[in-house]
Amino acid sequence: VFSIVVFGSIVNEGYLNSPSEGEEFCIYNRNASACSYGVAMGVLAFLTCLLYLALDVYFPQISSVKDRKKAVLSDIGVSAFWAFLWFVGFCYLANQWQVSKPKDNPLNEGTDAARAAIAFSFFSIFTWAGQAVLAFQRYQIGADSALFSQDYMDPSQDSSMPYAPYVEPSTGPDPAGMGGTYQQPANAFDTEPQGYQSQGY
Repeated sequence: VFSIVVFGSIVNEGYLNSPSEGEEFCIYNRNASACSYGVAMGVLAFLTCLLYLALDVYFPQISSVKDRKKAVLSDIGVSAFWAFLWFVGFCYLANQWQVSKPKDNPLNEGTDAARAAIAFSFFSIFTWAGQAVLAFQRYQIGADSALFSQDYMDPSQDSSMPYAPYVEPSTGPDPAGMGGTYQQPANAFDTEPQGYQSQGY
């Protein structure tokens, strides 16, 4: 959500038009790099959030210990890296906003959007840092439990689960699927049924 606010604010109101100039310029001290940095950070952070959201949904289905550990470690590293990038972005945008000249924007157009982008860049620092801390705690919990244990096995693949003993099937058809417990009924169409003597005429 914070990343959407940052790049949305800059894209919508971060560029101004001057009557004396035909081209748009960035509201942050006419520094196009500042606006480009904010937009790129917002878009990439949003895509990263979607990627790790999908990973969290898929994580319970990962049965490999190595893959589980790699997923959690990548979450720690990526979250810490993004916290650093947002810190740099906040400092960069705040500095360029501070040195912006009032004559470049006499009508104060887009000032609220510019401040919102700076504010949510600041909030994103703690959001990603908190995510890194939570991922590290998840790694510690996993190291102390069966999550990262070499003996971990998906219950659906555990061959040690008890099964019913195998019963040697009796000869003949077994339509009930009961193995040796099935008793074949007398065939009503035997040529020599019991209790009946053929009569000669």
